[in-house]
Amino acid sequence: MPIRSHREDTMTVTYEERLRNFDWRLAADELGWHQGEPLNIGWHCTDRICARGLGGKPALLWEDFRGEERTYTFDDLRQLTNTFALWLEDLGVGPGERVCLFMDRVPELYIGFLGVLKMGAIVQPLFSAFGEDSLWTRLDNAGTCTIVTQQKHVRKVRKIVDRLPGLRHVVVVDADPSKPLKERETALDLHGLPRVDAYTVHPTGAETPSVLHYTSGTTGQPKGAQHVHMSILGQYLTAKWVLDLKEDDVYWCNADPGWVTGTSYGIIGPWANGVTQAVLDAGFNAEHWYRFIQKHRITVWYSAPTAIRLLMKEGADLVRRFDLSSLRHLCSVGEPLNAEAVVWSEQAFGRPFHDTFWQTETGCIVITNFPGMKVKPGSMGRPFPGIEAAVIDPKTGQEVEQGKVGVIALRPGWPSQIRTYWNNDAGFRAKHIGGWYVCGDQASIDKDGYYWFVGRDDDVINTGGHLVGPFEIESALLEHPAVAESAAVASPCALNMEVVKAFVTLKPGFVGDQDMELEIMNFIRKKLSPLAMPQRIEFIEQLPKTRSGKIIRRVLRAQEFGQPVGDLSTLMND
Repeated sequence: MPIRSHREDTMTVTYEERLRNFDWRLAADELGWHQGEPLNIGWHCTDRICARGLGGKPALLWEDFRGEERTYTFDDLRQLTNTFALWLEDLGVGPGERVCLFMDRVPELYIGFLGVLKMGAIVQPLFSAFGEDSLWTRLDNAGTCTIVTQQKHVRKVRKIVDRLPGLRHVVVVDADPSKPLKERETALDLHGLPRVDAYTVHPTGAETPSVLHYTSGTTGQPKGAQHVHMSILGQYLTAKWVLDLKEDDVYWCNADPGWVTGTSYGIIGPWANGVTQAVLDAGFNAEHWYRFIQKHRITVWYSAPTAIRLLMKEGADLVRRFDLSSLRHLCSVGEPLNAEAVVWSEQAFGRPFHDTFWQTETGCIVITNFPGMKVKPGSMGRPFPGIEAAVIDPKTGQEVEQGKVGVIALRPGWPSQIRTYWNNDAGFRAKHIGGWYVCGDQASIDKDGYYWFVGRDDDVINTGGHLVGPFEIESALLEHPAVAESAAVASPCALNMEVVKAFVTLKPGFVGDQDMELEIMNFIRKKLSPLAMPQRIEFIEQLPKTRSGKIIRRVLRAQEFGQPVGDLSTLMND
């Protein structure tokens, strides 16, 4: 029986009404901020919420893989972020310096994030799974002065600390008293310190740098995307309108704060809206996830296509073993959501996942399937109000005709767009053509204004002079009952320059042999044009992915062409 929400008023205002006379000042007004006044994300996510009388409301419901639990109210959050901020000041950290958070999804990560912002420094969250080389590259590039980490990860820091003369402090939040710390290392028992109730937040302005997120391109070194405190305007309003967050919600975002989704919508967006959020510090396990939703009565869930496909792999029967009736709104982010996943979620959860499109550089959701708006399975949706979007020809900067494929472009000027790349302004300027910021994703727009993803600009396959996007192929493959995940890439061909090759992982119980290859080929033959048909299928155990779950097709493509694969520092399984 389909699961239905306890509340069906997901969106009473239409998309068209939101568009009419939209102005970003609406977000500023709701946040109580006026141009020229100080603006600090840390204060707005804690002190401001407490001033509204919500200090006793749960802000964070935290649980780890062992089942240990902690609950923090907004007043706890306010005091602990004050304590963290003052402690950093006393350590000698100053405004504008970079403070790296290199931890698992422990409470200190979330508290530290806002604490760093309160005292005016720039917070640099990194995945705790990074190896020492990936860590060194980012710390060195940012000129990081302080890294906050855990005992289990400090060994990686110790391997590179001598190559980082500007790194003055290595802070360990769970230091073992029986194990002596090394030079430059300091223990921080945040919960053992006297709580700071009154703290003067640094008077950061709208354009003061806030978060430094590192993003990896196809080639070259990772780039530090520099966000500013004004980003909260975009993150607050998109969380309210797209994720449809209301004050009585319990919200769960799967993303690690090492990824921009985990900060924009795993910290800033929900807490700026005064919403309780749940955090599960554990890896993927479908049964554990469903139990977590059931236990905390999660109402709004923000996940990723990779996770959804893994849930699909486990089947809908598992879903029905749990009471997930609290769920009322589902959203997806990270890469395009296949139509098959949208249909499956309606069958399994009684409602569709709403795809959302944005990037580290955009800071907030820019194209989306609005709550209450008709969902076209496989479509990215329509631009968020206040976002001027188009599909352009990257060579001319001109918009292409309806239905034609081009590159998604956005007109600069929304609050949460990054201001530059750290120490690489030329790289940031290169992403702009003819007054547009170019996202690097190919798409088309239909007659209703919905965007349809084709592929990354560097993922598109040129076969016999025809451009073929991988998304259509992968979506067709996913409809076969044996296919768990797939990636379509170009493979060299003397006749057609390139042909399509598909890499496929199978669901349990299926064997990747010649019979299976023939069966899948016959299955998708009627769904795809001859040009888009894979010429070969290779079965593999797992696809290369980033830590945020995106399939990295360029790794597979490079292997086919015998080329270097570029930056692999964000690989999930490196």
